[in-house]
Amino acid sequence: MVLTTSSPTAGQEQRQRSGRRSGPRGGAVAAPAASAAVSMGAYCLAMAVHGTYPFGARSRAVNDLGNQFVPFHAHLWDLMRGQTEGDLFFNWGSGYGVPFLADFFTYLMNPFSWLVALFPRDRVELPVFLVTLLCIGLATALMTVWLGRLRPGPPWPRAALAVGYGVSAWTVSNGFADPMWMWGLVALPLTGFAYDWCLDGRRWALGALLVAVSWAGNFYTAAMATLGMLLVLLVRLLLDGRPWPLRRRVLLRAASMTAVGVALVAPVLTVTFPASRASQPGPVAGYLGPPPLRDYLAHLLPGGFHSSGPQVSVGVLPLLLVLSYPFMRRVPGRQRAAWCLLLVLVALSYVWTPTILLWHGLALPNGGPYRASFTLAGMLVAVAWLALAARPRPRELLAGAGVLGVVLVVAGPSAYFTAATWVLTVAGGAVVVALLVLLRRRGRGLRVAVTGALIGTVFVSTVFTVLSVTEQRDREEWWRPKRTLDAQSLAARRAVRAEDRWPALRSEPGPHEFADNDPLLLGGQGGSYYSSYLPARTALMLRGLGAGWYMGGRHTVGFEDPVGRAVMGVGSYLDHGGPDGFVRRTADAVPLVTLRPGAPAPAADTVFARQEQVLGARVYAVPALRPVGGAARAERPDGAWRLSRGVRRSFAFTCAPGSSAFAYVPWFSGTLDAFGSVRRLSAWFPMTNNGLVPLGTVPAGGEAVLTLTGDRAQDVPRSPVGCLDRGALAAAVARAKGSGPRSVTAGGHSVEAVFPRRSTGTALVAVPAVRGWRCSVDGAAAQAPGRIAGLIAVPLGPGATRVACAYRTPGLRAGLLVSGVAVVVLLVVPVVSAPPDSRRRALRECAARRLRRLRRLRRIRTRSR
Repeated sequence: MVLTTSSPTAGQEQRQRSGRRSGPRGGAVAAPAASAAVSMGAYCLAMAVHGTYPFGARSRAVNDLGNQFVPFHAHLWDLMRGQTEGDLFFNWGSGYGVPFLADFFTYLMNPFSWLVALFPRDRVELPVFLVTLLCIGLATALMTVWLGRLRPGPPWPRAALAVGYGVSAWTVSNGFADPMWMWGLVALPLTGFAYDWCLDGRRWALGALLVAVSWAGNFYTAAMATLGMLLVLLVRLLLDGRPWPLRRRVLLRAASMTAVGVALVAPVLTVTFPASRASQPGPVAGYLGPPPLRDYLAHLLPGGFHSSGPQVSVGVLPLLLVLSYPFMRRVPGRQRAAWCLLLVLVALSYVWTPTILLWHGLALPNGGPYRASFTLAGMLVAVAWLALAARPRPRELLAGAGVLGVVLVVAGPSAYFTAATWVLTVAGGAVVVALLVLLRRRGRGLRVAVTGALIGTVFVSTVFTVLSVTEQRDREEWWRPKRTLDAQSLAARRAVRAEDRWPALRSEPGPHEFADNDPLLLGGQGGSYYSSYLPARTALMLRGLGAGWYMGGRHTVGFEDPVGRAVMGVGSYLDHGGPDGFVRRTADAVPLVTLRPGAPAPAADTVFARQEQVLGARVYAVPALRPVGGAARAERPDGAWRLSRGVRRSFAFTCAPGSSAFAYVPWFSGTLDAFGSVRRLSAWFPMTNNGLVPLGTVPAGGEAVLTLTGDRAQDVPRSPVGCLDRGALAAAVARAKGSGPRSVTAGGHSVEAVFPRRSTGTALVAVPAVRGWRCSVDGAAAQAPGRIAGLIAVPLGPGATRVACAYRTPGLRAGLLVSGVAVVVLLVVPVVSAPPDSRRRALRECAARRLRRLRRLRRIRTRSR
C-alpha cells in the first residue's frame, strides 16, 4: 500500500498505485543500476585495500570460501564439462561414494554459481567470489525498486538506502562466507514484489514464479525471506483501507501463490529433507540465551565484528531515519506504531528460542543462531524509506540523532564497539543529518547535489565499514583460511589424475589436506567429505573400519592404514612430505567389487576384526596389553583401561617381529609414545575421531611398550593395538584379485560387475550402503542390498554372472510429481480466473492464430505441387 499522511481509502490507494505505475520513469533503471554499482564498488574497494581475494598479496589465502565451497564449485565445473566420474545424483569422488543431489540443491543452485562454466578450472575461486559480489549488486538493485513499490518517491534516495541492505552487517559478517546464502538477499525483494502484486490483485502466476526462483536459488534463506516479507504484508494489510473481506482475499492469494511457487521446486525439498534425516547428526546446538541489551544495540551500529548478537547494521543513514520515524507527526500515529512494533517484534524473535527455531526451519543451527538477521536489515531499510519519503523535519531528525546518542552511551561498553564504530556513527551521523536537512531545501540543482553527496557519503562509509569488519575478522583465532587453488594444489591434482584408474582402483587425494573437500577440489576418489548431508551410514561405516572424522562425523577423512586402503580399492594416494608438501605413493588393493565365498560372516566387534571381515582373511594379531608396573587398571565392565589426567601410563605388548603395529584409540587426547616416536592426538567424543594410528615396526625381540599421557581423564579400549602381517595382507589381496569379477564398470550413479559363470557367494562392493541403492542379480528385480561392515553386499544365490547396482535419489520422484501438478495449476488458474470477456478474447485470438497457421500450410502445399 501507499503510505500517506492520512489513512487512504481503498479507491484512493488504487489510484495511487495506478499512478505510480503509469507515472514518469526517470531514474527507474538508472537508480537501481547505480545502487548496484555503489554497493559492489564499495565492497570491492574495501577488499582491495585489505588485500583480500581477488585483490592484493593475500589473494590466495581467501577466506572460508576456500574451506568448503570452492571445492563444490570446482566439482560443478567438472560436472558441466563432463570431467568427473559421477553425476548430479551421485558423487563417486568423496566419502568413497555419496549421494550428491541434496548438496547440489543446497550449495550450487544460486544462479550465479553457474558462472564457473565461463572460467578455467584453476581460476574457479573467482566465480565463487562473483557469487557474493553479484548477489550484493542484484539484491541492492531489487531493493531499490521494491522500496518504490512500498511508497512512491524519487529513486535516487531509495538507491542510497538500498546500499545499506546489500552491504549490511549480515552480508560482511555471515553471508559472504556461504555464497549460497547470499541468494536470500535477492529472495527478500523478489518475494516483496510477489506479495505487492497480491495487494493489487494481479500477476498471480508471475508472483508464483518469483517465489519459485527464490526458493530454487537457496531454499534455506528463501524460507526466511518469505517469512519476513509475509510479516511486512501483514502490516501493510493492517494499515490498508479496504474492507476486511478484501484483505482476507489478499492473504489467500498470497498463500496460494506461495504454495504453488514452492511446489514448482518441490524436488528441492523432497530430496533435501530425507537427505537431512539420513545424515550424520551434527554437533548438538544449544542457544545460550539472548545477548545483553548493550550488545544487541551495538549491533545496530556500523564498523564492529562480534558474534554476540544478530548482525543487523545497515549503516548510519537508514538507522538515523528509523530512529527519527517515531517522531514524525506528519505520519499517522497508527502507521508509526505498526512499523515500529514490527521492527521490535522481529528483533526480539531473533533471541527467543521458539522463534529462533521458526526462523531456521525448526532446527537450531550449528554456527550461530542469527542467520535470519538479513530480513530485519531489509525491514530497517524499508522503514527508513517510509521516513525519508515523508520528508522529516530538522527537529525530527535531531530527535532521532538524540536517540542515536542514547544508543551510543548504552552500547559503549560492548565488545562490539571499535574506534571505527565511533567514527562512522558520530562523524557519519553529523554529515547525514546535515545533508538530510539540505535535502528539504527547494531548487532542483541543490537537491541533485545533495542527493549525490548523500550517495557519496554512503559509498565512503560502506567502504570503511567493510574494511573495519574484515580486519577484525582476520584477527579472530578461529579464522584460519586454507589455501585452495595454488601451485601446490594444482600439482597435487595432476598427481592424482596421473594415477586415476577408476573404476579398477581408486586414486585417493589424502591424507594430505588442501581444503575440507579435497576429492572435489583435486579429483580422484577419496574418503574425505564435508557436508551437512553426509549420510550417517557412510560416517559410521568409515569409523567402524578405522577412518577418522571431524565435526562429529560430518567431515570424514580417508584411511591411513594399509588394510583400510586395500579393502576400499585405493591404488594410490597423496601422503605428507616432499618439496610440494605431498608425496604420491602407490598401494596394493583389491578391486572395487570382490567376491566373498559362502554367506556373510556375523558382525565383528573390533576395528581389526571388521577390516578382516571385509578383506576376507586374517591379517592382524591383537596382543593383550600388560600394564607396566601395575599403573593402570581395567575398571570398566567392557574391560577398557581408565587413564587419569596428566599421568603417564605404559603398557607392554608382544607381536611378531617385523609386523606393523597400529593403535585404535579413537577418542584419546594426549601424547602417544611408541617405538621411540611421540605423536600428539587431539580427539574428543563425538567431535573428533583419531582413526587408526600407525605406531611403527615391531623390533626383533617382538616386545614393545605403548605409553599414553592423557589431557583429561579418559578410557581407552581393552585391546587397542593390532599388529599387521604385511605378507598375509599381500596374499589376501592377491586372492581377492584372482577370484574377483572379470570386469567392473561404473556409470554416473551405477556400478556393474561380471563374474565367471555360476559364481556363488556374496559380491562385496566397496561403496557405503546408503539408502537409495538397489541391486539386481542376472537381471532379476532390483532390491535393497545387504551390508557387510557398512558396505554393499549382494548374495549371488545358487550361482550368477552379473551384479548391477544403481542409486535412486530418495524423494526425487515424489518431488517431480508435485512439481508437475504445480505446473498444471500455474497454467490453469490464470485462464480460469480471467474475466469472461478476457477468456473469450483469448480463445478468439487462439483460433485466429490456428486459422492463419492452417492457411500458411495450405499455401506451402499448393506451391510444392
